[in-house]
Amino acid sequence: MRSGFLFAAVLAGALVVPAGPASAHGGDAPDATAYRTEVTGLSMSVPSLSVRAVEAGARLELTNDTGRTVEVLGYRNEPYLEVRSDGTYQNVNSPAAYLNRTLDGDTPVPSNADPAAAPQWQRISTDRSVRWHDQRTHWLTPGLPPQAQADPTRAHKLRDWSVPLRQGVTTIEVRGTLTWEPPPAAWCWWLGAAALGLAVTALGRRRIRWVSAVALVAGTITFGYAVTRASLGAEGTAPAIGAAVLALAAGVLTLRGRTPFLLLLGGAALAIFGGLGDAGVFHQAVVNFPGPGWLARAAVLTAAGAGAGMVATGLLRLPSAAPAPISSTA
Repeated sequence: MRSGFLFAAVLAGALVVPAGPASAHGGDAPDATAYRTEVTGLSMSVPSLSVRAVEAGARLELTNDTGRTVEVLGYRNEPYLEVRSDGTYQNVNSPAAYLNRTLDGDTPVPSNADPAAAPQWQRISTDRSVRWHDQRTHWLTPGLPPQAQADPTRAHKLRDWSVPLRQGVTTIEVRGTLTWEPPPAAWCWWLGAAALGLAVTALGRRRIRWVSAVALVAGTITFGYAVTRASLGAEGTAPAIGAAVLALAAGVLTLRGRTPFLLLLGGAALAIFGGLGDAGVFHQAVVNFPGPGWLARAAVLTAAGAGAGMVATGLLRLPSAAPAPISSTA
């Protein structure tokens, strides 16, 4: 009873993650991409105003602690967003309010959205920080850029970009670059995950309690990776957090000599939600993670490989069903 209560409490706490900044539009940030969007600075220094690229470059994030209203201008230089001292507002008459709802910009623009119309402001949050998709910072043409097609082995700067802001009558530009980067050698990461899975399985054939240590380490790594991404506003991390907690519980219970089925269950959750669910990081250069790309790939490799090894160990250690007795008649 006590261990069950503890597990439920830890799982509930794991799923409560810090809220990210206000979002002007629905989040559809990729786990990984070939395009690196970087903010290089503002055209003029404004104390307490900052802009950065987040979510693997899918959105920009503006934080306004100046005490004065800052406007983000849309694609026709119309007022689009206002970050005021009491929160963030969106102009529903700006076409950008609809085009920027998705990363691909495929939301239909209603007929009433006219950049020449007087702004109609709608409060979308009480935060002084806002995130939004911005097509000026993205590569929207289907297929690889011509430079990448000509030489896919090295990075290519595609263009410089700028997004206009306004504070009072002063216009400020957010400036940055868009770069295509070649993909990593995905086969190396998949091979590493397979090798780890085989090693954990071999370990489990000798002594199952050794695998409990693997479950604890892999669960801790996956938990830290997923919570870090969630704290930065990445969506869809709850299944990976839950899988990590389940793997940790399976490791503790296996150490206490409980049924191998718990190890199997925790390993399956870890491999699916912590590994395969984020496997896109093996195939693209820019990942939705604050640290270096190899660190994110190592975390996903650990979840996939250790989870697969836990599943195999659990299957091998499950007690086989005893044959039913054959009744005889006199």
